[in-house]
This record gives sequence, structure tokens and C-alpha cells, in this order.
Amino acid sequence: MTFLPTEKTKWWQGKRGEWYVAMQFLLLLLLFFAPRETASIPLWSERWKAASLVVAGLLIGVGLTFGISAALRLGRNLTPLPRPKESGKLVETGPYGLVRHPIYTGVICMAYGWSVLAMSWLTIGYATVIFVFLDIKSRREERWLVEQYPGYEEYRKRVRRLIPFVY
Repeated sequence: MTFLPTEKTKWWQGKRGEWYVAMQFLLLLLLFFAPRETASIPLWSERWKAASLVVAGLLIGVGLTFGISAALRLGRNLTPLPRPKESGKLVETGPYGLVRHPIYTGVICMAYGWSVLAMSWLTIGYATVIFVFLDIKSRREERWLVEQYPGYEEYRKRVRRLIPFVY
């Protein structure tokens, strides 16, 4: 197996979803480094600081737990790209028994956790953009998963996409 680009696999052609990964990286930079307040959208009042620390800690902790356990469960199937590895296997257990895209769920939880920690309505908006983007990315990924795994359609009927028991 070679990792050198060939005519078939040049990353900038996006055949495996490379542009989704690049966009996700840019959105995460936005979340962490974009302005948190404007004159018309100030930060939250300091009286919410203690509550925001607790909620942020819970969201970030759940997100980390979900993301790490999902990555470990995938093992050699793990790839940053939305197109699954050709040699991969369908994983339906562990966090994949709760949602079809638990790594994305983890990223979303951590993004909202960071937003609450920042006590910023703007940052919550950035986290919402990440949520919508990951939903779009997961839809593209699922088209590839259906092509690769005959059992994926049945799995998709049983398990929610990003939010356990809800969505």
C-alpha cells in the first residue's frame, strides 16, 4: 500500500472527502479563534459563570468520552476522511449502537461545551454551524457506507444519526 498520490488519489480532487476534512478544520478554527462578542451581542453575565463551568465540563466530558470510545471501537477502520476504508468493517456496537456517527457527536458536544465555557452567543452560533456541517458531512459519508456495507441500510433504520434517541 502506498500513500503517495497517484492520478486516482490526488487529495485536492476530493475523491475520498478531503474537502470535508479541510472545511471541518476551518470551522474548528472559527470556533476557537473568531470573535466571541460584538457590540450588539455581548458575552453572558458573570452571574452565569459557575453554571457555565458545570455545563461546559459535562458537555466536553461527554464529547471526549464519546469521541475517544468511538475512535477506539473503530480501531483500524478509523480514517479522518468520510469515505470508509476499502478493507473496513461495519461497526455497530459500543457508541455506534447509540448513534451512527459518534465521533461527530463528540465533536458537536465539545463545540457546544466550549461555547458555554466562553459564555458567548456568537460561539454557540459557530458550534451550530459545526453541527449543521457535520450533519451534511455524515449524509455524504452514509452514501458511501451504503455502497460499501450491505448491512448499513438496516443499521441506519435502527440507530439515530447524531443525537441518541432523537436525531
